[in-house]
Order: sequence, then structure tokens, then C-alpha cells
Amino acid sequence: MAGQENCVRLTRSTVAKKRTADLAGITDENVTNKKRVVLGDLSNNVAGSVSKVQGKKPTTTTQKLQCKGKVKAKSKVVRRVLLEGGDEKKEDFDAMSNDPQMCGYYASDIYGYLHQMEVDPKRRPLPDYIEKVQKDVSMSMRGVLVDWLVEVAEEHKLVSDTLYMTVSYIDRFLSLNPLNRQRLQLLGLSSMLIASRKYEEITPPNVEKFCYITDNTYSKDEVVKMEADILKSLKFELGNPTVKTFLRRFTRVAQEDYKASSLQLEFLGCYLAELSLLDYGCVKFLPSMVAASVIFLTGFIIRPKCHPWSSALQRNLGYKASDLKECVLILHDLYLSRRGDSLHAVREKYKQHKFKYVATIPASPEIPASYFKDVREVEIIDVEDVQVVEV
Repeated sequence: MAGQENCVRLTRSTVAKKRTADLAGITDENVTNKKRVVLGDLSNNVAGSVSKVQGKKPTTTTQKLQCKGKVKAKSKVVRRVLLEGGDEKKEDFDAMSNDPQMCGYYASDIYGYLHQMEVDPKRRPLPDYIEKVQKDVSMSMRGVLVDWLVEVAEEHKLVSDTLYMTVSYIDRFLSLNPLNRQRLQLLGLSSMLIASRKYEEITPPNVEKFCYITDNTYSKDEVVKMEADILKSLKFELGNPTVKTFLRRFTRVAQEDYKASSLQLEFLGCYLAELSLLDYGCVKFLPSMVAASVIFLTGFIIRPKCHPWSSALQRNLGYKASDLKECVLILHDLYLSRRGDSLHAVREKYKQHKFKYVATIPASPEIPASYFKDVREVEIIDVEDVQVVEV
């Protein structure tokens, strides 16, 4: 009886399905031969099914475009900018990016806000604080401290933003407070503690490890006390942009012309940016100006016979070549070890294979003066993979 009941149920179910199929106009043959499709084929099959129902031949998107006459595949537009009397056509580089993480639609607003932050006096160190504020700390002492912090950051695998924020906190604190040279290393440690724990790192070193770094020269209480002094002096204004902040975007702009060596361009830019941290002479420059100077010098080192600046860089980075001359020359001297030759941590770091040995790339001893003249006409975007199909 139970078996008969199951058969009855199955029969009734089959009949119900068949009746539904008949009402919908679907035959058993169509159901049996219906092809299973993957998600990528779904739209074309649906279009084909609709066409069959309407008695029309299915058409794809490409066929519709061909009916109109032309098909374009992977095309980039060529634009030329003529600079006449300083006027130029504005081109939004960020809006052209296909990477959603780059926030193309909002990038110009974001970087506009960052430019406002970098000129805020509350977030800027004094350009001459060693001469005006400090009595026991010299420029060379500052360089030795930063060079040591580069080693600490490398040994403990801290992100580069932590290092830049650390140096920023040091310069801002020294702009406000005279410091004894015996406490300079303590200032560096506590600044790195703030940058790693409060801002950048996901798993920062603890206070005990920072004390161990100095062979317990300073106690935990001293490190924490200095941390509190720094925060009070800076009034908890910790979120200022650094050279690294701008360098990320500037490198993407420059890579339009360096597709074959994008990694080399990126690592060489990071190397020059970290060299700028060592030199007290770079404190007076805005972070965005240092980042733009890094891009200028990177282009010169990689392609010394080509002009390292263009109207595309000038438009998107916001600086003319003439604006960057002083900063570029300082960075050039640092790269050739004509400045800070006794500071080796950054140079040894970028001699490693993982950084493509960029610290060993030879460079011309002089930059032609003509490279600091404004560019009058530059082709912004090269044509790539433009295909036009005539029907």
C-alpha cells in the first residue's frame, strides 16, 4: 500500500508538472534538450531566447555596433596640451583610473584636502627650529637619529608610513621644545611608539620591546612619559600628510611613461623619499613638493637624456619644474652621497634584491639647467591598442 501511495504521488506530481509546461508552451523535448549555461553565457542565451519567441534572429551587442559601422576596442584618446601664457586645459587623471581602490571620483577632493592640511601651521615644523629653538641638538644629531630609526623600522618590519610619521612628530616636537641631546633618542623612540601604536601598525611593538631596542637605556616609565609630552605638545594633531602620502599618487601619474620599469620607478622613488628624511634642509619644503621633486629626479636617473618633466606631471602634481629646482638639487646630492655620506642605513636598505638594487643605479653628476625650464607642449597620453573595424 505504501508503495502504491508513493507511485500515486509521483504520478500526480508528474501530471502537475506536465500541465504547467503545456500551459507555458514548453514541450518535453525542449525541457530535455535545454542546455545548462554558466553565468557568463546567461545574457546572450536570454537574448537569444527572447529573439526566438519573437520570431527574430538573435543579435549580439557587437553585431548591433557593427550595423552602425565601427567597433572600437581598447582605445585611449590622444590629447595635446598647449601652454599659452600659463593657461592649460585641466585633465582629471584620477577619474581615468579603473581601479576602484583609487577612489577616482573623489581623489581630487581628497588630495585637495591633504594639500590644505600640509600647509596648516599646526601640522608643520619650523623650517629653522634647530637655529631658533634648539641649543643642544644639531643637524648632524638629527640625521644620525633618523638613520637609526630607519634601521629600527626595517628590523621590526614596520610600514614606511610609520617611519615618515615618526620623523614628522620629531620635527614638530623639536620646533616647540628645547631638548637635551641625551633625550634625543628617547624622543625618537616615543615618536615611533605613537606612530605605530596610535596610527599605522596593526600589530605594533610593545613598550618593552622599544626599551629593549635601546639596551634598556630608558625605562618603560620614561618612554611613556615622553609619549605623553609629545601628544600634549602636538595637541593630539597626529594625522598630517607626509611625503609618502603624496608619493603614492604621484608615482601612478609618472608610471604612464614608465610602463616597462614601473617597479624600478616605484622603489627608486621610495629610496629618494627616505633619503630626504635624513637631511634637515628638506624640512622647509612641503611634503608634496618633496614628493614631486622625487618624481623629477627619478625620471632623470632612469632616463637622463629625456626631459624628466611634462605638462601632464605639472598639471597633476601642481608644480612647475622651476619650482622644484632647490629641492631636486638637494636630493641629487643625497643620492650621490655629496650630503649625508656618513648615514648608511637607507642606502644599505635599498641595495637589497627586494628593492631591485635601486641604490646602486648610476646617475649623472649634474642635471642640465634646461630641465628646470617649463615645458611648452607635451603629448599626455599615447595611443594604445586602438582598433577600428569597418563593416
